[in-house]
Amino acid sequence: MKRAEEIVVLKNYSMCLRDAVEIFTKEIINNLFDANHLAEKGAQTKNKFLKILERLSIENGEDIWRSFNDSFYGIRQKLDLDAIAAEKNDPASKSLEEIYLAYPGFYAIAVHRLSHKLLKLEVPVLPRMMSEFAHSSTGTDIHPGAEIGDSFFIDHATGIVIGETTVIKDNVQIFQGVTLGGIQVKKSLASTKRHPTIESGVVIYANATILGGDVVIGENSVIGANVCITDSVPSNSIVTVQSENNIFQKRN
Repeated sequence: MKRAEEIVVLKNYSMCLRDAVEIFTKEIINNLFDANHLAEKGAQTKNKFLKILERLSIENGEDIWRSFNDSFYGIRQKLDLDAIAAEKNDPASKSLEEIYLAYPGFYAIAVHRLSHKLLKLEVPVLPRMMSEFAHSSTGTDIHPGAEIGDSFFIDHATGIVIGETTVIKDNVQIFQGVTLGGIQVKKSLASTKRHPTIESGVVIYANATILGGDVVIGENSVIGANVCITDSVPSNSIVTVQSENNIFQKRN
């Protein structure tokens, strides 16, 4: 037995909240897309949300839920655009229904758009827990702080990392293994923009790595597979990797 003075009091963390957040996240996505599910489970989903906030010692749960709930229609509209982009750009897709029900990249985007809204509402911890659930389910790690525009398409999903201060504009496509990351990971840089900006119409192929908060990938550019980029790329460029990166301007 330890003597009384040797006993260390450890802070208690509600690790079982991970399970609660997983269930809540699944339910709220089902509510977004299935009116029957919303009618049957909507009140239960709200109660789960309020209990999670209470266990995280977050006050004003009803006010937060009201603002969150008001955002659902707009989030659903954005997700419908994401699904259309997937069907349009993936030759393997057979229907919109397949996108909604079977594409891990679409599911990861759905969780992101919800968790991003909660982050904007200044809800701590919960947005990150939701994003980590999506990460474990889809292999796609999108920080809830990332700003993502309309008609975003993630193909195959596995191994994708999108950092906290990433900005992605409209009509962007990325493939498996892509990293949009920071060139340094110093804690002192926490409040600075550490991750790249991807302008509209960009396509980023498998295993490309783009690093740095000052890096901008110009609109309508194509980033080839396995490229590593730490400098900005002009609009309408094609970047490929051979013995070194080569940047070509598209012909008009």
